[in-house]
This record gives sequence, structure tokens and C-alpha cells, in this order.
Amino acid sequence: MDLGLVEYQSAWDFQEYLLNGIVKLKIENRNIESLNSENKSLVNKAKDIFNYLIFCEHYHVYTIGKSGDSSNLLISEEKLNQINASFLKTNRGGDITYHGPGQLVMYPIFDLGQFFSDVHKYLRFLEEAVIQTLAKYNIVAGRYDGFTGVWIEPFTENARKICAIGVRTSRWVTMHGIGFNINTDMEYFNHMNPCGIDVKNVTSMQKELGSIQKISEIKEVLLAEMSKLFEFQYI
Repeated sequence: MDLGLVEYQSAWDFQEYLLNGIVKLKIENRNIESLNSENKSLVNKAKDIFNYLIFCEHYHVYTIGKSGDSSNLLISEEKLNQINASFLKTNRGGDITYHGPGQLVMYPIFDLGQFFSDVHKYLRFLEEAVIQTLAKYNIVAGRYDGFTGVWIEPFTENARKICAIGVRTSRWVTMHGIGFNINTDMEYFNHMNPCGIDVKNVTSMQKELGSIQKISEIKEVLLAEMSKLFEFQYI
């Protein structure tokens, strides 16, 4: 699903709605399975659980994870108003990050029980989907040990982050996801310590390639890479 440009809170509420629906079905199906030995007629009563992949962009917003440090936001509420940005505390992992127009946001609402029950592997798959997408545009990217996300020239003095990742799971159902800088206004990153890392730089595809990129095209490439890694079909 592509929600277009949407307020962060609206997208968060929608994710919670989808996640809660999946969790409810999982519980119902588990209850049915526990009765199968007593009533064979219930074997085919379990309902299919679907997975969702949401794409969107957000209005200017800084968000911080449940274990984050609010001091990594470097500006006052008055300054936030001046730059038309908001600040929200979320229930995802990770520290502070920024979302805004020109950044491709992807929220997988996946029942990992249908894929693999391994959150670390899930994070690596998200990173890999972005790494392979960037490769299609001749941008070499990789991982920076100890930090989640996707980086260009990691382990060098010029290391710079192009994609932030923060997720949450409930009964192995995922929400939140990635913020992939495409045509992002990088000035907004000057008002924060990106993900709590005050010695690293951030970048975007526009900055790396020197021209505005087609977000709709990049979204399709990223979707294709996700489908390869997670081996799903989409409609």
C-alpha cells in the first residue's frame, strides 16, 4: 500500500490497527488448533493471515524510540514550530530519527512466523533490500558494525548513513521500519544527533548522485528486492 504524504501519527495508528488484527487472528487460530484433537470438524476453520507492506512519506517529524535520549533533539519547541516540524515519542526500537518529504518510508507489517522467527535476521534482510536497491543505482553501500541501518563508505572517516531502521514486534508481528533518504532535505538532520550518533554524517541518493531521483521508481525496485529476500508475492 502507498499512503502518499501522510502525518506520522496517522500512519502509526494504521500500523497498530493492522498489527492488532493479525495478532487477533493468530490467537484465534491457535485456539482452534488446540481444539483440533477434540473436534476434527474445526481443522479447516483457521483464517488466513495476510502480511502488509506500507510505503509513504511523512511531513517533517522527529521521532524517538522507547529507549532513546530526548537530548539528541538539539532544538527547542519554538524552533520546531518555526521549521514546521513535530516531535513524537514512539514504541519502536532505536534512538532519534527524522522523517520528511523526499524520504521513502517503508513499514512492513509481517507475521514473522510465516517467514522466520529471528528479529536480527529480519533487520539484516531490511538492510539488504536497501543495499541491493542502491546497487541498482551504482551506489555501493553496506553495514556498519554495531549500528543498525545502511551506510556508504562504512569504517572510513567519510562514513555516512543513508537509511535508518527502527522496528517493534508483538507476538512476532512487526511494525515501524525504515527511513530511506532519497530527495530528503538534509538541513533537518542538523537539528539532531542522527540515531544518537553524534560523530557520523547522513546522506541521500540525491546528494550522492547529484540529481533529484524518482521516488516512485525506487519504491518499485525496493519492493522487488523485498519480495526476493522474503520470498513473497504481492498484489
